[in-house]
Amino acid sequence: MALVPAALLAGLVWWTVPARDATLRLPGLAARVTVTLDDHAIPRIAARTEADAAMALGWLHARDRLFAMELMRRGAAGRLSEITGPATLRADRFVRTLGLAQRAAADVAALPVDAQALLKAYAAGVNAWIAAHGRFAAPEFLLLGAPEPWQPEHSLLWAKVMGIWLSGNWRAELDRARLAAILPEARQRELWPEDATAGRPDLAGLDLGRLAAALPRFPEPGTLPGSASNAWAVAASRSASGAPLLASDPHLGFQAPILWYLARIDLGDGRMLAGATSPGVPFMVIGRNAALAWGFTTTHSDSQDVFIERLAGPDAYETPEGPRPFTVREEVIRVRGAAPVTLRVRETRHGPVISDLDESPPADRVLAVAMANLAPADAAAAGLLALNRAGSLAEARAAAALISSPPQNLMVADRAGRIGMFLTGRMPRRRAGDGTLPAPGWDGSHDWTGWIPFEEMPHVEDPASGAIANANNRPVPPGSPVFLGRDWPDDARFRRIGEMLAARPRHDAAGFAAMQRDTVSTFARDLLGPEALLRRLPRPDGAAGTAHDLLLAWDGDVRADRPEGLVFNAWIRRLGTLALAAGGVPEGGWTPRAAFLRLVLSPDGAGAAWCGGDCAGLAGRALAEAVAELAATQGPDPAAWRWGAVHVARFEHPLLRLVPGLAWLTGLVAATGGDEWTVLRGGLRGFGPAPYAHVHGAGLRLVADLVDPDATLAVIATGQSGNPASGHWGDLLAAWRDGRMPTLRKAPAALEGRITLNP
Repeated sequence: MALVPAALLAGLVWWTVPARDATLRLPGLAARVTVTLDDHAIPRIAARTEADAAMALGWLHARDRLFAMELMRRGAAGRLSEITGPATLRADRFVRTLGLAQRAAADVAALPVDAQALLKAYAAGVNAWIAAHGRFAAPEFLLLGAPEPWQPEHSLLWAKVMGIWLSGNWRAELDRARLAAILPEARQRELWPEDATAGRPDLAGLDLGRLAAALPRFPEPGTLPGSASNAWAVAASRSASGAPLLASDPHLGFQAPILWYLARIDLGDGRMLAGATSPGVPFMVIGRNAALAWGFTTTHSDSQDVFIERLAGPDAYETPEGPRPFTVREEVIRVRGAAPVTLRVRETRHGPVISDLDESPPADRVLAVAMANLAPADAAAAGLLALNRAGSLAEARAAAALISSPPQNLMVADRAGRIGMFLTGRMPRRRAGDGTLPAPGWDGSHDWTGWIPFEEMPHVEDPASGAIANANNRPVPPGSPVFLGRDWPDDARFRRIGEMLAARPRHDAAGFAAMQRDTVSTFARDLLGPEALLRRLPRPDGAAGTAHDLLLAWDGDVRADRPEGLVFNAWIRRLGTLALAAGGVPEGGWTPRAAFLRLVLSPDGAGAAWCGGDCAGLAGRALAEAVAELAATQGPDPAAWRWGAVHVARFEHPLLRLVPGLAWLTGLVAATGGDEWTVLRGGLRGFGPAPYAHVHGAGLRLVADLVDPDATLAVIATGQSGNPASGHWGDLLAAWRDGRMPTLRKAPAALEGRITLNP
């Protein structure tokens, strides 16, 4: 009898899989739209107008990814707990405090009319799918019920979420403030640049540890790991085709389906778009049109500050002009299987009071966070639309000026042969300080005084080298008068891209695609060079000796089928832990970063204070302990270990992964090379039972040759469908793993289906 319910459930799920061929009405279209699906279900949309294309894209996104869109808007609105229960309550409390949903709704009204029109057309397409299918719109809705209608402001929530997770400096400020009370001043200067400005507030009495515990952190639902990306371009003079080339591979947390959805759009006036959309958004996010190609990397500029506010009674706080009442609103969070939670949210002139996330906030002071991406009149949607329409470097620059959030490096190449990189996002001018620690909010001494004008930002156009690259390295040249921040990721990926670009006088699309999968670590080569501390030690006995030999003979290529990547990453992970502990940093208080590891392993002994005076000895101890730990699971012989055995990319459904049996059925797995510092980004979990798991990297890779609108290569890590019962749930994984990239031609080489949408 148990087979009957199972068969019924299977039949219901099967009913949610979309048909390959269809003809239907889509009210609101100006003319017929045809959609052809290739053998990977990548759509080619042929529409007369932009509005018709946006409506068709909304319908396709809903058809293939509606539940992912539902999770995005619920996560950004603080409504995940309605369907997941208490597990996501911290994330919901956090985004409710920031007020993302209210800000998105206000931003819609401030957008230009044409941008509003496309948002409405897109929403109409989404809602047409919902109206026609109800709870059969996606398999998850069989249990949750029919989804609510899509609203134009829901599309803006995507950028709000990206703005939060791609700009996390305020979290670093809190971590620094906690350590400032523990570490000697000399050790603080080695972990971060000293803030020597006057007026640094006294942090005594604020329980920052308790507040940190109330904030969501990866891998909790609704959160992302640290972000990174690669993008580079060469001018016509450096291209084998005689036209510029551009490569872009944004790095975000892995899930199934991946964030990106590939598409090509051809309009009746001859315009085209090809590349990566993101379900929920009616624009091409990374890709190209006939005359322009673009990609993004995260700038990592400091556009967020934490302010300490002095209270003036129970409902007010101090300002330079005297006491001012908080702006207060009440948020009620419904929780599946539990009682609703009421959250009282206060805002100051600087921004939301994050201390209210602490169940016992202090009675005399609170912390408020100022974020550029929370400022009103966010024009990111208008900027992205202008970028989709741009036909030259100059027009791309004008579009970049409109993209107010989040801070990004926009890499651009145009058909005329030009290349450029423009810094987007609003950057604050500070009256004082460098934004590295919480600042006093009561006296105005560290207030933001406005935004740095777009024209003053350190943009790059047509460099003499004929090449531009960024891999989240510092975009500000030495001596620049523009202050963007103090903290920048290590430049290992950037230097490796530079090596590969310099190795050939001219490049082609296939070569760019190969570069995106390069696994050579310049960071590892630096730490194991001729002067490396490890070379000063006598060879250890046993397995540690074998590991020692492997590292010293290694060329730095973090291959999945070799052991060196595992030995190296286990070694530096253990080394960082030992050094921080020796320096007085409590466990979990700071993440060892590349600059810190370079300091500890510096041949000149600059990091001796973190090693008890003997960094070479600490390096040897770290290697021995790392090898012993790995031997318990990988076997006694390091030469037989394989990086790919533990460095596994796993793409899982956000909810079904928690259901026994379904996690195995729906999970997608690939052994991969690379690590944190290679161009093929293999971001590690870093903790728990699988610390070397590949959880973060390029879910999208795109290469565009401006010689031909059809010369566009792109691949995503999962499949186009978000329905686990579809054959396109994970059918691009092997191509992503092995380096194959479909070509987004106007006419696909293989045709799987055809959809006709009539007015």
